Amino acid sequence: MRERAPAKINACLFVGGTRAADGRHELVSVMQAVDLADELRLSRAEVDEVRCPGVEGPNLVSAALAAFRAATGWDSEPVLIDVNKRIPVAAGMAGGSADAAAALRLLARAAGAVDLAGLREIAAGLGADVPAQVLPGRYLATGAGERVEALAPVWPSYSVLVLPGDGGLSTAAVYREFDRLGLQRSPDDLAARLAEVRAATARRPGGLPDALVVNDLAPAAISLLPGVGEALARVRDTGADHAIVSGSGPTVLGLFSAAGVARSAAQALRRHHPGLVLTEPVASAGGLHA
Repeated sequence: MRERAPAKINACLFVGGTRAADGRHELVSVMQAVDLADELRLSRAEVDEVRCPGVEGPNLVSAALAAFRAATGWDSEPVLIDVNKRIPVAAGMAGGSADAAAALRLLARAAGAVDLAGLREIAAGLGADVPAQVLPGRYLATGAGERVEALAPVWPSYSVLVLPGDGGLSTAAVYREFDRLGLQRSPDDLAARLAEVRAATARRPGGLPDALVVNDLAPAAISLLPGVGEALARVRDTGADHAIVSGSGPTVLGLFSAAGVARSAAQALRRHHPGLVLTEPVASAGGLHA
């Protein structure tokens, strides 16, 4: 059994303070799946195992497998999950979260019981980005990312230029720098941004006005890795409609409404960023239906 795990981008990311209950930051974000994706394969094995070449240390897919068994009581024979990575690692595109969500979809199919609400409940315990990835598409995420509301598919379609950064940035390190810089939005400010995003997505299905295409984590990412700022400037110079840091970085995105301009930008930037990828939004992924 196979399953694609699409990466996500944040069309906007507004960040407030931390919650007393769990220390996670409150946020408002529009998350969009793109067709740059990892692929997972599930097969029988002698013991539960996850293989992900090129990624060292604990893997969120292993946590997803253990959490699925614990939550559902599924006690079938052991499984092997192989992960073929295409999404840049530690790049702010929720690759690990996408893999974990795809693993949950695979396991639900193997168990013969697809329960979207149940999978999202398991996903919420794995990480803030995982619930929106259970059924990839376009979502408004609030809370610490665990509350997701489906939005209309993006329209008109656009091209996304992905420029992986030189070296990774851990999400935890970026949030620590964000806090050190004192960039948290007040509860009233965050509520106002939420109202603006709700109004904009209702008025312009899929699109956001320029003033809302903002990533509050960008200054922290640039502070830790100045090359992020240089990449943003290069993307702007190519004629992108928007240049924005992806999640916690260091990946930089160029958003283009004209595919021809995006292709020209990709050609111009390859000298500085040979690993760049040109991709586009996707409405959904296989394996589950709303």
